[in-house]
Amino acid sequence: MTGRATSRWWPVVLAAVLVLGTACSPGGDRADAGAGTAADGGTDYRTGLRNTDPGAATPDRGGTFTMAAFSEPRVLDPARTIVAGSTGGVALAAVYDVLMRWDSEREEVVPRLAESLEPDDGFTTWTLRLRDGVRFSDGTPLDAAAVTHSIERYVDAGADDAAVWTSAVRDMRTPDEHTVVFELSGKWPGFPHLLTAGAGMIVAESAGEGDGFRPVGAGPFTFVRHAPREELVLAANEDYWDGRPQLDRVRMVFLNDQHTARESFDSGGVNAVFLRDPDLVDRALAEGRRGYLSLVSLGNVAVINADEGRPGADPRVRRAMHHAIDPDLVRRRAYEGAGIASNAVFPAQSRWHGDTEPLPYDPARAEELLRQARADGFDGHIRYTDAGDPASRATALTVKSALEAVGFTVELDLVRTIADQITKVSVERDYDVAGWGISWRESGPYSRMYSTLHSEGDLTVGMATGAETDALLGELKRAETPDERAAVLDEVQARWNDQVPALVYGPTAEFLVWSDRVHGVTDTANSMVLLDDAWIDGGGR
Repeated sequence: MTGRATSRWWPVVLAAVLVLGTACSPGGDRADAGAGTAADGGTDYRTGLRNTDPGAATPDRGGTFTMAAFSEPRVLDPARTIVAGSTGGVALAAVYDVLMRWDSEREEVVPRLAESLEPDDGFTTWTLRLRDGVRFSDGTPLDAAAVTHSIERYVDAGADDAAVWTSAVRDMRTPDEHTVVFELSGKWPGFPHLLTAGAGMIVAESAGEGDGFRPVGAGPFTFVRHAPREELVLAANEDYWDGRPQLDRVRMVFLNDQHTARESFDSGGVNAVFLRDPDLVDRALAEGRRGYLSLVSLGNVAVINADEGRPGADPRVRRAMHHAIDPDLVRRRAYEGAGIASNAVFPAQSRWHGDTEPLPYDPARAEELLRQARADGFDGHIRYTDAGDPASRATALTVKSALEAVGFTVELDLVRTIADQITKVSVERDYDVAGWGISWRESGPYSRMYSTLHSEGDLTVGMATGAETDALLGELKRAETPDERAAVLDEVQARWNDQVPALVYGPTAEFLVWSDRVHGVTDTANSMVLLDDAWIDGGGR
């Protein structure tokens, strides 16, 4: 990726590579409260569909939906990749569909391939009822046995939400061919969210494994071909359970970078583009483009290694680093003022933003905490790891300057490749502080929070966790209403202030933009969309 691309998308891709290589109403437009949290300049990053309309009363049939993807999936297997819009999730959803869908307008999970998903009174047993007549593209039925086989395969592969699933689901039963009963290990009212992404994409047994894997699902489109670094092509599934889609084909193209992709969109070479660079997202919003925008909290952070022997093992050092950095300075220097600067866990535009203020930008307090740590033997040296693209380099230089201004000595370690980033941060944990993306999403953040912050999560990369944090996440899991969840998440901010597991520079926004000729796109979780009802003005003409 070239140009002013941010490295904060890397962890999504990094995690995908690791898997492949190893087997309430939205908040307002106000700025975050507290010193050092910058105004957002009026940019509206609240999650939801933008500027869409129903189009003509009778959809046009035919045509190809061509999308410039953000990154290329190595395989169309939800058990072997991260399932999100930025990592091939749109194509995955087109091939497999999902058991449940996140509706951003209603802010709730609704049935999709499933006919219903109902809990018992204690939210410890959930009963999934499948629709009649749903078949995979190979002609076999998508029944209860197929669901349990696919989910067991997903968990056994160590997929993205496998650790959360293992911690939460005790057993699956199939009392009949249309029913799956999930027995949980404890109360979880938010369990349906887990079936909106990878675990809810049901893979047919005929898909095979390993080098012989071929995508076989029950979605509105079927796999045609994948030319690496060029394109991925899908064709309409004539036997889709909800009727043949209006589109004839879906085509994902893989261009050099987002600016090239946006130029192709402007020239009509593609009719959709996935944007994540702050300047391109802000520009598309200012132009009133139609599409689906997702706010990703903790999208732009630097994780702190709190393992024994590391500088970050001392909470005073972690807090000193936080107090030393002004997130708005990072935004201005790395992104020329685009995007949102905020050191809150959930920024003001998040539906989960609470009353607890984040720790402020306070260099004097940073100096005092650093003096205390030095008195106990800390030498003041920090190694800061980040990528080498322009935005990441600018971020690293800004952070280095801020930390050295309060007395730290900072060594920059700007890595060259994704493999280097994986090795240093996720595999060897050979880093002190590293640019990253924790990425907590608006639709049911618990699963991702468990993976990245719980002491038994598989994506903590050495960050400070602990029993108190685990207990808060347990409370979040058991919360029944949005207000109850918001109250717990406010406590998470307070705990974050004490622990400072990462340095927060701001959220990111993911904006899947499509042309004015495109209609009928449906939103769901993880910045993904569904294309079964999508159509293009003029269709195949």
